[in-house]
Amino acid sequence: MSQSPAPPASALKAFGAAETPVPLHGGQGSAWRSGALVLKPAAMAPETTWRAGVLHHLPESSGFRVARPVPAADGSWAAYGWEAWRPIGGSTDPHRADDVIRAGEAFHAALADLPRPRFIGVRDNAWSHADRLAWEETEQAPDFPLLGPLLAARRPVSAPAQIVHGDLLGNVLFEPGHPPAIIDWPPYWRPAAWASAVVAVDALCRYEAEPELLDRWSHLPDWCQLLVRALIFRIATHETLDDATERKYRPVVDLVLNEA
Repeated sequence: MSQSPAPPASALKAFGAAETPVPLHGGQGSAWRSGALVLKPAAMAPETTWRAGVLHHLPESSGFRVARPVPAADGSWAAYGWEAWRPIGGSTDPHRADDVIRAGEAFHAALADLPRPRFIGVRDNAWSHADRLAWEETEQAPDFPLLGPLLAARRPVSAPAQIVHGDLLGNVLFEPGHPPAIIDWPPYWRPAAWASAVVAVDALCRYEAEPELLDRWSHLPDWCQLLVRALIFRIATHETLDDATERKYRPVVDLVLNEA
């Protein structure tokens, strides 16, 4: 993925970033480091402000770490379309899906009492559309053969919704001697175990995890139904579904539907 343009001088000045920004690889190719700060393009303003406020006040935990936001000189969490964060050590390892799920569980337990933020219902992107499709909040589905059986397999889910991280597998950093660090948080309002199901689906479809991963977490509430919805969520974000991509998903779809 190509690197996005660097933060402008106005944003650097607003956050007190004095060094020439250097691109950080990985993710969506949008992050830059300037000295002791990491700068990224801000999402929609209400989401940026809400997320930064939550992470700023979140207590330390033995189960996870988080990158802490840095306010601009005027006290706001965004300036000139950018937001700033303290760097946090570690590296991703998508082959450690179980550890990612455990870190996510600890993170979600710390968020369990937060109310649903308003911006959740007005986001307009491929991921929000796919999320709503998975949860029967829209009928606008891409014309992909893999989706039909999954949509038909949906059944009611009893687990309560809360704020969760919707993309954990590539956004948990591991560093020896420290709890896992959770970064780049896209918030969703879904059952906590749905976020774990997304991790499991991503691990099987993208990183050749063994099917036993699903068995190890089958004690989670509504597990099979959450796997169905996680697959819908991931598949429906694609603009097209070429043969290679479909081959990655099909064995996992068959595996999940066999249990649903």
